Amino acid sequence: MNQFKAFLSVRQLEFDTVNYQDVREWLVTLLQLCGPRTINRKLSSLRAFYKFLNREGLIENNPLLQIKTLKMPKRLPDYLEQDDLNILLDSNTYFSNDFQGLRNKLIIELLFGTGIRLSELLSLNENDINLYEENVLINGKRNKQRLVPLNKSLIELIKQYIREKHTQGFDCNLSVLILTDKGEAAYSGLIYRIVKKHLAYITTRDKKSPHVLRHSFATNLLNNGADLNSIKELLGHSSLASTEVYTHNTVERLKLIYKQAHPKA
Repeated sequence: MNQFKAFLSVRQLEFDTVNYQDVREWLVTLLQLCGPRTINRKLSSLRAFYKFLNREGLIENNPLLQIKTLKMPKRLPDYLEQDDLNILLDSNTYFSNDFQGLRNKLIIELLFGTGIRLSELLSLNENDINLYEENVLINGKRNKQRLVPLNKSLIELIKQYIREKHTQGFDCNLSVLILTDKGEAAYSGLIYRIVKKHLAYITTRDKKSPHVLRHSFATNLLNNGADLNSIKELLGHSSLASTEVYTHNTVERLKLIYKQAHPKA
């Protein structure tokens, strides 16, 4: 509001004499200083102020009614390359062979190998995993269930982890798959710490969260030829629009490859 007031002062205008064009000119000055997200926040404040003036009868026409919110650039999902994750998961360097090490590796493998959400991972039970059919039943948002295949290495890791888990003598309900070191049901803070710690071995990206591994699952599937509808079902998205964001990553990757490889690029 102070910024807008200063703008009006330079043009010798008052709040009650401002028109649509004046607000447009102010937005043009802001575009040189701020991004769309910041400008939209400022617009929101100004809209609230002019609604108040109109409600109190202090202005006849609201100049903000014709002003549209700026379009936000789409944020591309952060993801990790398959080769980097293979370095982490295929090496014996980063995970110990005890219960803690097996659990930590299983967390990373499940997030990347199935695209499971953090909340879905925490609610996963041993009986949700069908080792014979080689799939996992995931209880998603709004109680929507989906079956996701398990790869061979993930199946072997699950078997190894469950064997080790049952030797720990935990005094709790062992049906929950992922447990803390004390045998209690895992919680989101623990998963975040484990993921952040291990992703730091292979990337310098700021974002090192469970959702980055979900994005990596989807993006690498798309890059390797999977169709969008199949990825939608595997992720548990209710609409294809939610899945289409991953195509932007693929297009950007193709552009990068083109620039690196084409002699005219």
